[in-house]
Amino acid sequence: MDAGYNPRTVEEVFRDYKGRRAGLTRALTTDVEDFFRQCDPEKENLCLYGFPNEHWEVNLPAEEVPPELPEPALGINFARDGMQEKDWLSMVAVHSDAWLLSVAFYFGARFGFDKNDRKRLFGMINELPTIFDVVSGKSKTKTTSNINHSNSKSKSNHKMKTSEPRAKQPKPQMKDEDREEEALDAGEDGGAVAGGGVEEHGETRCGACGDNYGQDEFWIGCDICEKWFHGKCVKITPAKAEHIKQYKCPSCMGTNGSSGSNKRARPSS
Repeated sequence: MDAGYNPRTVEEVFRDYKGRRAGLTRALTTDVEDFFRQCDPEKENLCLYGFPNEHWEVNLPAEEVPPELPEPALGINFARDGMQEKDWLSMVAVHSDAWLLSVAFYFGARFGFDKNDRKRLFGMINELPTIFDVVSGKSKTKTTSNINHSNSKSKSNHKMKTSEPRAKQPKPQMKDEDREEEALDAGEDGGAVAGGGVEEHGETRCGACGDNYGQDEFWIGCDICEKWFHGKCVKITPAKAEHIKQYKCPSCMGTNGSSGSNKRARPSS
C-alpha cells in the first residue's frame, strides 16, 4: 500500500517496523471499536495495514501480483462474528506480528543485509513486546514478573555477598615440626596407624608370609627393623597390641622379651 517508502539501513527498517507496529497496536486497543466496525463480514476480503506514520487502515488487498510488499492476512473480517471478540483480536494480532516481521526482513533481503545486520535488526525488534503480548495483556505480566525477579535477585545477591567472606577463610597450613609432633602424639595415644590406606601401603609385604597389605586385616610394625607383619602371622591380636608399648618382631626379639614405647599397629577396617 505504501510501495514508495523504502528504508535501506537497519535503523531505518527498525523505525519503519516501530511505526507500523504502533498503528496496528492502536487499531487493536484504543481504536478497537472503530476497527471492529470496519471489519464487516458482509464485505469482501479485508486486510489490516499498518503504516510507518503510525496510522492503520482496513482495506482490500493490493491489486498488483505479486505485490510490492508482503501482504497481511486476508479475510480477517469473515471470522469476526464467528469467534469471541477477544479471541478474534488475538488472532488478528498474531497475524499482524507475522506480517511486521515479513515486511522488515523483506527490506533486509532487498537491500542486502548481511548476517550481522539481520541479527542486529532482530535483536532490536525483539526488545519490543509483540502486538499479541499487548492485546492479550502478557506484556504487563512479563514486566511485573521481571521487576519482582530483579528485586528478589538483588536481595539474594546481597545475602550472598555478606556471607561470602566467612565461607572463604583459608585453612592454616601445618608446619613440618607440628606434623612430627602430631605423629608422635598419635603413636603414644594408640599406636601409629597408617592413614594412607591401600594407596599408600598397597606395596607393603608381610615380613613373615610375604603377602601384600590388605585393608581389612590387622597389621603390626616392628619398632626395631620397621617391618610390617600380619597380626595372625606373629600371633598378635588388636586387643593384645593395646598393651604393647614397643613391639619387636620374632626376628628382632631373639630370646629376650621386651617392653618399651612407640609400638606401631594397623587395625583392620
